[in-house]
Amino acid sequence: MARVIEITDIHMAELAPYTALTEAQLRNRRHPEQGIFLAESGKVIQVALNAGLTPVSMLMDHRHLRGQGGQLAEQCGDIPVYTGSDELLKDLTGYQISRGFLCAMKRPEPKRVEEVCAGASRVAVLESLTDAANLGAVFRSAAALGMDGVLLSPSCCDPLNRRTVRVSMGTVFQVPWARLGENVSRWPEAGLERLRNLGFRTAALALTDQAVSIEDPALMAEPKLAILLGTEGDGLMPATVDAADYVVQIPMAHGVDSLNVAAAAAVAFWQLRRRL
Repeated sequence: MARVIEITDIHMAELAPYTALTEAQLRNRRHPEQGIFLAESGKVIQVALNAGLTPVSMLMDHRHLRGQGGQLAEQCGDIPVYTGSDELLKDLTGYQISRGFLCAMKRPEPKRVEEVCAGASRVAVLESLTDAANLGAVFRSAAALGMDGVLLSPSCCDPLNRRTVRVSMGTVFQVPWARLGENVSRWPEAGLERLRNLGFRTAALALTDQAVSIEDPALMAEPKLAILLGTEGDGLMPATVDAADYVVQIPMAHGVDSLNVAAAAAVAFWQLRRRL
């Protein structure tokens, strides 16, 4: 049974995950086994619990205790549930909490690339995405549109960033993901070689004279395809484009030459998804 604790002092040491720790401190690179992340909103917390993640504590508007908040707390076992008014929680965290719920959870054990790719025919490979909201939106599209996994270059932001988790609507807990290497200086060569060793052909979304249409039948016929998407603004690195098996573009009208990476990802995932 969860322990409900009324907040009387927003400087309570126990509230540090919600008030004082940065995303980097929550992640705890020095001791990864002690790392935590924040899941925001009742729906996202429920998806995380369904995926088997371990809650550490909860923070919620006390008016939710008799509704969904109380139901979630019952599923979490003997953890502290810190509660207060909506205004107090906003003062405590510095932002308006989505749907009035936050849950600190233990970070899951990182997956290996080979584990994510086992049995996969379509994976998304994200290079240097640094906007947490864009990353969350890409994960949501990957889940909805048939990607078997998501692989991240060493410089991508953390998929368990609070905003990424929220924008993804919890799909970061449903779509397997892994870092495609940890050494920025060895990207993209080492990462793309690893994909080829796993049997994948690579398709880089980029605007070049050699690009083929995303509707090219050869792309859809590939049994194992890795779809490469680049950072906001600059897109994929030239070295990544040059090393890809295909360079692919989305046909567009009215002189538009590019889409936001999250929008481009949704189009690519739908067009190049597995045909069952």
